[in-house]
Amino acid sequence: MHAHIHKFTLAAAGLLAAAVASAQAPTSGPILSLTATTENISGAKDSVRIDLLRWSTDAERQEALGAWNMTLPPPPAPAATGRGGRGADGAAGGGGRGGRGRGGRGGAPAAEVPRTPAGTLAAEIGKMPTVGYLWSSEVAGYSFHYAVKLPEANGGQRILLITDRRLGAWNDRWKLTAPGVTPGEAAGYDFSVIELHLNAKDEGDGKASLAGKLAVDGAAKVIALDDYASLPVIFKSVKRK
Repeated sequence: MHAHIHKFTLAAAGLLAAAVASAQAPTSGPILSLTATTENISGAKDSVRIDLLRWSTDAERQEALGAWNMTLPPPPAPAATGRGGRGADGAAGGGGRGGRGRGGRGGAPAAEVPRTPAGTLAAEIGKMPTVGYLWSSEVAGYSFHYAVKLPEANGGQRILLITDRRLGAWNDRWKLTAPGVTPGEAAGYDFSVIELHLNAKDEGDGKASLAGKLAVDGAAKVIALDDYASLPVIFKSVKRK
């Protein structure tokens, strides 16, 4: 009798533990979904959806900031091809007779690419896991590898997102059309920064690095758009889905 009660108690405890674990496990769906309409670009009036799977960790935020400030250690330089190495054509000893062609004796190391804040950030963002997506009428979406939310005094929030590809990398749909606005420095970056300003009801608008430069928000320790107020709105009527 006692053995049956003991087994029943263990089974009940197991079911309770499983239920608690299930309740605490993260869901597979987005933690936040937003909709918006594009503005001031050639593909304006396009419906956009932003799905965020999670927020960037403190470590990821520090890595991105360190990359922009270029305080992260540089990647190892490629090894130089020494005497008797393989030439550009893959043949041992180089491409020329007697091993004196390309890649032969004393082959010169590859030229070092100058480090820049944008370049180091692009490289670091590319290593980070996907934390969300931006969907539009384009065939392919854009992956977010950085997502940060900052509370505002009015009960709203700022949301900072970085894609691993520049908006409009495949077409001209994101070309600026706002009067008197020309593409800024960030238009040539290999990524895009999106900054959304939402009120307490999760409604607002957003802008992007298509027309502006980036700067470090020293108080929040994040990478944001420089002089946000002067930039044209790219995402209007942003609201929680």
